[in-house]
Amino acid sequence: MSSIMTECTQPATAPLTRHATFLVLTVTSPSAIPTIRSTLASVPSISKNVSFRDADAKFTCTVGIGASIWDALTSNLPRPKELHPFREVKGAKYSAISTPGDLLFHIRSERRDLCFEFERQLMDSLGDAVHLEDETIGFRYFDTRDLLGFVDGTANPVGPSVPLSVLVAAEDDHPHAQGGSYVVIQKYVHDMAGWKSLESEQQEQIIGRTKPDNMELDDVEDGKQASHKTLSTIEDEDGNEHDILRDNMPFGSPASGEYGTYFIGYTRRLWVIEKMIERMFVGHPSGLHDRLLDYSRPLTGCVFFAPSADVLDGLGG
Repeated sequence: MSSIMTECTQPATAPLTRHATFLVLTVTSPSAIPTIRSTLASVPSISKNVSFRDADAKFTCTVGIGASIWDALTSNLPRPKELHPFREVKGAKYSAISTPGDLLFHIRSERRDLCFEFERQLMDSLGDAVHLEDETIGFRYFDTRDLLGFVDGTANPVGPSVPLSVLVAAEDDHPHAQGGSYVVIQKYVHDMAGWKSLESEQQEQIIGRTKPDNMELDDVEDGKQASHKTLSTIEDEDGNEHDILRDNMPFGSPASGEYGTYFIGYTRRLWVIEKMIERMFVGHPSGLHDRLLDYSRPLTGCVFFAPSADVLDGLGG
């Protein structure tokens, strides 16, 4: 069994809440590094300032650091082995794009006001040291469904499998990375008119699950266009299946016609999510892309590493 330290981890494995804010920032200049270091080290204190208002609101914030800023921000701590910028994936019809992102703040709570207050205090501390690349406000929709009408996150690991799937272990990487997690984000917007034009059975074949009761459908024959469920299932060369932890959330505005899903995946092994994205956009076999992409388009693509809480605390020194 993997030797994984969990006592000093960030709350990457926190349960899904009713509300979340996904904040992606870039650093404005090298002179901003000291401000960012001190702010990241103070995240636990800011979290405590906010969470004490309602101990039952399950408030957490997970911080991710991008490849381009890792060395400067951590004073050249050993870089996690797989950490690199998001690699664009070009399929015959669609592409998974790469967009800027040095810092990720994944803010979660059962109360929207606590997410808001934490973000206010965080941005007050960061000031002009950062530039906002994207802010997305997510919400839990009914019984954890996406706006396409299907239950999301069904394949997530549970119980003891969660840390084994999410947290980098000592045998994977340098001790400085132990207890951390790779994080991939993609913000998708949906063509709801096109999606609604499909019959429920057609939607189910694309997703690979039934809509009302979330039952898995049988895989298609080899060589035919696979479902999203099948393409998102990743096995290694020995046939071992590798899970990731999805904390996806819907976002949108009916008045402006915006409907979307914010994909965020935590993983012990970055290659697992990268393989998943490749299978979706390139297809498996090649040329047979994930048909969900006919109705969902990515606006962003970033990779981060959420280091241990000890690493963040050490930035303040």
